[in-house]
Amino acid sequence: MESVQKKVALSTLGCKLNFTETSTISRSLSKNGYALTPFSSKADFYIINTCSVTENADRKFKTYLNKAKKLNPKAKNIVIGCYAQLKPEEISKIPGVHLVLGANEKFNIVNYLDALEVASKPIIHSCNINEVHSYESSFSIDDRTRSFLKIQDGCDYKCSYCTIPLARGGSRSDSLINIFNNVKSISQNGVKEIVLTGVNIGDFGKGEFGDKKHKHTFLELIKGLDQFEGIDRFRISSIEPNLLKNEIIDFISTSKRFVPHFHIPLQSGSDKILGLMRRRYQKKLYQNKINYIRDKIKNACIGVDVIVGFPGETEDDFIETYNFLLGLSISYLHVFTYSERENTESSKMDNLVPVEEKARRSKMLRSLSEKKKRIFYESQINKIKHVLFETENKSGYIHGFTENYVKVKIPWNPYLCNKLVKVKLTEIDDEGFMKAKVKEKIKERESLYSYSNW
Repeated sequence: MESVQKKVALSTLGCKLNFTETSTISRSLSKNGYALTPFSSKADFYIINTCSVTENADRKFKTYLNKAKKLNPKAKNIVIGCYAQLKPEEISKIPGVHLVLGANEKFNIVNYLDALEVASKPIIHSCNINEVHSYESSFSIDDRTRSFLKIQDGCDYKCSYCTIPLARGGSRSDSLINIFNNVKSISQNGVKEIVLTGVNIGDFGKGEFGDKKHKHTFLELIKGLDQFEGIDRFRISSIEPNLLKNEIIDFISTSKRFVPHFHIPLQSGSDKILGLMRRRYQKKLYQNKINYIRDKIKNACIGVDVIVGFPGETEDDFIETYNFLLGLSISYLHVFTYSERENTESSKMDNLVPVEEKARRSKMLRSLSEKKKRIFYESQINKIKHVLFETENKSGYIHGFTENYVKVKIPWNPYLCNKLVKVKLTEIDDEGFMKAKVKEKIKERESLYSYSNW
């Protein structure tokens, strides 16, 4: 009689980097004989890949753990990711947790599952983060349209509010040959777009391979990827403003495959607060970088991260940030409300901003983001773009993104799924999506599907 496959369910909290690692771990489990199942169903093992950037991420972990316990009280629950590295002992004492794996151990998860069957108490495998020097390649292929490819891990920056160096260790990079091989594997799965991700991807080039020093730069990497014939688009995820060199912008302005979309963290528009945050630039550098992009790539989409309510941020500091963002030619904001993280410099700072004040400032910046996005979308009306349509049918519509990250929707048609289609952007609907007219005729299965002309 054949043995029944053990079922494993995985969930991911936090960033796209966590998402790539969960995807890689899931493939390893599948190759080793485990059956993957949705987190909403009954499983023998539940794996939660955690984040610890914000207090809300910690709360979400407990929500997922409680969900797993309800779905199968007899299941074994495993915790990995940043939260697991930072607080393994604390997590192991939470009822329902059976295994906690740190930064070095999470990719070897299959080696620990058998021991859980006979373990009488929670197991912890975690190392000192200063001992983490190895690099594990990762990429996602769960979505046929788009893949996230990890090219770098860890961070040598010591921003006063951030726990990522404590959770992931120092900056280290994948090798060019590994990255190119991963891109080849991704392309063989029919993926059209790859998003390069990491903790601090502009720092690409740090790390060692055996006894050899890494000798390549981020610019060399993207120049090499631009020659790859099997992928239509490459997109760069968040990159620090001081590491986004003008040479990179120049290259993207004429690139065959890298799209005109930048996401550049600012965090504050006050030099005083940037200093308290221990950021590596002042707002003048940031402003110059935005202006340079606009000069080189007129229709580029530019996203910005900003933190509100950092300790010591006065009303004047916030207004300075607001007015700075108001005057920048940017496309949208990601607004984060400051939350205290243990073992960071900022957790020891005075002059805390009241919760209700942080909420007010956050609401103001989110409103500004909506206005900036609307202005950017309006500037794209009547322009001809290429949309990569996704595979989901959402309420009778199919959605996709242009190269410069405008979200487009048109009536559902399955033959557009995972296709790159030339469109003319026409108007913004009530939900904030861009409508478009598709000129191309899509021929598939010997049937011709034609769309209205411009």
